[in-house]
Amino acid sequence: MTARRGSGPAPPRGPMSLRDKAMDAAYALGWTVVRKMPERAARVAFTALADRTWHRHGAGVRQLEKNMCRVLGKREVDDEVRVLSKRVLRSYFRYWLEVFRLPEYDRARIVGGMRITGEKKIFNNLDAGRGVILALPHMGNYEHAGAWLVHHGHPFTTVAERLKPESLFDRFVAFREGLGMEVLAHRGASAFGLMARRLRAGRPVCLVVDRDLTAHGVDVEFFGATARMPAVAAALAIQTGAALIPVTLWYEDEYWAARVHEEIPVPDEGVRQERIQVMTQELARAFQEGIAAHPEDWHMLQKVWVEDLAEGRR
Repeated sequence: MTARRGSGPAPPRGPMSLRDKAMDAAYALGWTVVRKMPERAARVAFTALADRTWHRHGAGVRQLEKNMCRVLGKREVDDEVRVLSKRVLRSYFRYWLEVFRLPEYDRARIVGGMRITGEKKIFNNLDAGRGVILALPHMGNYEHAGAWLVHHGHPFTTVAERLKPESLFDRFVAFREGLGMEVLAHRGASAFGLMARRLRAGRPVCLVVDRDLTAHGVDVEFFGATARMPAVAAALAIQTGAALIPVTLWYEDEYWAARVHEEIPVPDEGVRQERIQVMTQELARAFQEGIAAHPEDWHMLQKVWVEDLAEGRR
């Protein structure tokens, strides 16, 4: 598959700020030095970085703990939430360590290290020529899951949020292209149309959809409160007839683990927006089930619930 860098011309690039230059340099270091470090030393270093970040208790960690309160059904942060947030940070930094080192992993490690259930739901549809939309939350290592799917003979299409600086976005695109993915820039109708064409051709599309990045999200009930999630996965399924299948991921010691949930069918009744609402709510239910089982591997340090988003606007 020929990968495309975005959908249309990139926006003009201006001069980078010092912060942007430092961020770009840090990621470049990850994909060069960290990628080649002895693995044991790298894991020790990233665990220490995770613990240091947790102890600093910055805005991201505070939001993470607020999110964990909702997952655990608690009104405020207590010792249980703090312990859990530390485990989440270690899992999150493990994800980043593996992102930097994944290009070095061979097929035997990527495929042999996966513990997955329900994968026939994916392959049966693709073998029959039907497109598949795999919808995931920010759990475990979805980059590894993507490489696993590619190594099974199914390169797929995904979208990437445009990052600043632009050079950092280019690094992520190159990383994912190197794993065999087709990466489209997050640009609304243009990316949507390309994904729809891939699905109609019987190919897979993978989307991380547990947090809305636009003003057009769908409000769903999630851990007892209203959260906002993207409509794109359900809209693609309705428009193309592709199978919409949630997947949740986590870590099991040195292994990667995943559960492929049941397909979410398109409702027989209702207008398009009503069908999108029903299907996105079912996605939220599947994500909730997976996150409740493995909360330490849900890497959500941003705002998801409408109440938190409203506080940010205030």
